[in-house]
Amino acid sequence: MTIDALRIRIDEIDAQLVRLLNERAACALAIGELKRAVGVAIYQPDREAAVLRHVRARDAEMGGPLGAGAIGRLFERIIDEARRIERVSVADGGGPADPQER
Repeated sequence: MTIDALRIRIDEIDAQLVRLLNERAACALAIGELKRAVGVAIYQPDREAAVLRHVRARDAEMGGPLGAGAIGRLFERIIDEARRIERVSVADGGGPADPQER
């Protein structure tokens, strides 16, 4: 495969990642709304630890080149952003987490 072909494939994968990350963020926003409705704290350390265990285990099953440590670090950032948009959504009463997107 050529460099150009691989870059095209990376662009395609990046587009899929953006779609999936936004799908995940929409779920996080919905969870934030439910947490607000029932008075549950945004920060759920046990759930976050379970998510990290899950993605590290999936990486181990797949045997990808990143490894469990890298996957864990990537998902820590994803979780941080999910928590941030949950907080913003709850504080604003719902809607997009970024005021520029409204």
